[in-house]
Amino acid sequence: MDKSVAKCIPKLSRRQNDSWSDVETVEDVLSNILSRLPVKCIIRSKAVSRLWHKLISSPYFTKLHLMRSRENAIYILYPYMDEIKELHLVDGDGVTTEIITLPGFENVSSLSMICSYNGLICFTIYPWFPHLYMRQPVEEDLEILICNPATREIRLLPRGSPAEQELGIGVAFGPGTSDYRVFRFFSSIFEKPVVSPQCEIFSSSTGTWRGIGFVQQYPMGANHVYFNGQVYWFIASEEDHSTPGSILSVDMEDNFKTIELPEEVTAHSFLIILEGFLSLVAVYDDDLIMDVWMLKDANESYWEKKCSAYIEHAVEECIDSVAGRNNEFFFITTEHYFIFNTDRTTWEQLYLQEVFGQDSPVVFTYTESLLPCS
Repeated sequence: MDKSVAKCIPKLSRRQNDSWSDVETVEDVLSNILSRLPVKCIIRSKAVSRLWHKLISSPYFTKLHLMRSRENAIYILYPYMDEIKELHLVDGDGVTTEIITLPGFENVSSLSMICSYNGLICFTIYPWFPHLYMRQPVEEDLEILICNPATREIRLLPRGSPAEQELGIGVAFGPGTSDYRVFRFFSSIFEKPVVSPQCEIFSSSTGTWRGIGFVQQYPMGANHVYFNGQVYWFIASEEDHSTPGSILSVDMEDNFKTIELPEEVTAHSFLIILEGFLSLVAVYDDDLIMDVWMLKDANESYWEKKCSAYIEHAVEECIDSVAGRNNEFFFITTEHYFIFNTDRTTWEQLYLQEVFGQDSPVVFTYTESLLPCS
């Protein structure tokens, strides 16, 4: 038995009195204690008794644990390496708290991590071409996987409609705690040679894809964020398909709309969540200045500038990945790792070069959970 579990047992066993006949009270005490433990420890705790197993397996306990886990969100990094498929959990001080090896992906060379929310991770297996100017024919079908790194559960989604070209993908989470929906944008093999974008949606509750037909706008690939019941992507600029020109959003009722950007941006721009707002991190090539904007009103495309800052080491390096958490974000360049505090506009360098070498990872915020993939 895990030591952290064993410590809980004496405290409970001392209360051998009539109050133990009140099962509801016992379960409240157990839930309060066990929901504060790591998932690995909780899973082992199922073997203690039938009561513990029943409690831990309940939807109520899953929600309670997730609520507490959200208070201690960290970062998850995935390096693009063909040989080893590992997820690195890193706290706000740059300390690696755990390394998780993904089972069953030893021979997969094109595994890409595209989002993280409530402990669930979405991967794609496909040589992804995120920009229109990189348009190439599809030689392999896109495969989409939902994974819970904490429980080691992995779900391979059924394949969608045949495609001539994959245009974009995004994941929405809800309406229930364990529900999710995958939006897939593609051009049909029956619509050559003109690109006529279509969208279909996978629902975890039904386990099937549902087509919604042709759409007017489609995203710049798989980079997206989910926030407050909506998925957000960049839409390519008409002048330069490698540069964002606006934002595409969709809600849980499949309503699409576009949001204007606060100013012209470069290809080195990122959507993140900061302080409870959809935010834009815009990096400018010429003056090496970074602007951080917060979307205050999506209906009016009203943005408020949070701060501006000079980017350290950006002269020699590209910006690879950005993820936000509370009032800070994790910033990855070609060879350096930083935590940027938006209130103090200060940079703290993290020394992770020896861990990842030249394999620049992608970073997301991460909340450990017991949520199922199916």
